[in-house]
This record gives sequence, C-alpha cells and structure tokens, in this order.
Amino acid sequence: MSNPPIEIETAPNPTATVLVMHGLGADGNDFVPIANELDLAAVGPVRFVFPNAPVIPVTINGGYRMPAWYDIMGPDLAKREDEAGLRRSQATIEALIANEKARGIPVARIVIAGFSQGCAMSFMTGLRHPERLAGIVGLSGYLPLAAATAAERHPANQKTPIFQAHGLRDGVVQIARATQSRDALKQLGYDVEWHEYPMEHSVCMEEIADLNTFLLRVLN
Repeated sequence: MSNPPIEIETAPNPTATVLVMHGLGADGNDFVPIANELDLAAVGPVRFVFPNAPVIPVTINGGYRMPAWYDIMGPDLAKREDEAGLRRSQATIEALIANEKARGIPVARIVIAGFSQGCAMSFMTGLRHPERLAGIVGLSGYLPLAAATAAERHPANQKTPIFQAHGLRDGVVQIARATQSRDALKQLGYDVEWHEYPMEHSVCMEEIADLNTFLLRVLN
C-alpha cells in the first residue's frame, strides 16, 4: 500500500484492533472523528487502523482518478462488478490483518468495518477470512460478489457477529440493495444485527451509539 494506514491507539499496548475502510473518494482520515466518539475503555486499549484505498480511475465518474477499493462501472452495483479490483483490495486487507497478528493482536480480537465501498470490502474479506474474527461491520453498503459468497465463504467466520446499518434515505446505495444483502447473509446462516436510520448516505450519532454497544459486546 503506497499510502500507509492512519493509526490511533486509545492507550499503550493495545489488545484489540478495529480496522476501518473508508468509502469511495475519501481516505483514511474520514472515520477518525467517528472513532473518537466511541468509548471502548471497558475492553482495554484498542488500536484503530484506517487504511487508504489506492487511487484508480472510476468508470462511473468518467474515469476520474480517486481513492477507491475497486471500480464502479455503473449505477447498478450488482450488474457489473469489478471482481479483480475487489480481490486485489481483499488481499490488501488480509495483509493488514496479518500485520495486526504479527504485532500480537489475536484474530479473535480484530473487528473489520467499513462504510459504503469499505462496507463491501468488510463483507468481502470477513466472510472469507480463514480465522474467526471478533466481528464484521458494514455501514451504508452491500454484499459484493453475492452469488459467489456461498461457495467462497470460510466456516471459521460462520458464527461471527455482523453489524449492518443503513440510511432509509440513502440515494447512493439504495436501501433495497442493503436489505437484499442482509437477507442473503441471513439465508446463509449469519447472525446479522440490522439497524436503519432516517439519514442519507452518511453516519448519525444514534448509529455510532449502536455500533459502540456492538463493539463492547464482541470485544469483551
């Protein structure tokens, strides 16, 4: 990764990691203020890792180069997916998980999370990861390569809690896409904690409070 992740530690010697992927056109700084709103003192010192997506041409934006985990080829997010880009970014996130393991954080104390494109990467990576994670968080996004999930998922994370949240007025990723993803995950037997809020393609304080509760539960 040419642009290294931003890292914040709530106290020295962290015993858990929350890995947060930003959305299209943003960067690792995007979710730093939201992490600062969380209170995870009850689970001990936590390291937040905010990676930066590569800068690539994005088809739906006329080929303009911007930070993106994968290309968006058109408004229908399910019809034409950038499988190669998704898998490249999956490998990047796997390397970040491996780095946390090398620094002494057990995989069972790692949560992967993301917003929009970052949500897609959280689902893409978390469901396929060969060791059990503490939790998987998807905000304002969807399940990518949905048709391949059943065949590619790893049983290690079959029981991993999933937090999925979406805005009822989201005009970027329609809520129908999110509920389809939720239902697909539930049909595969995943434990999905679903939340919806009267907001657009964004984050709200109620969502942050609900996420805080989830993180305290899965990291305790």
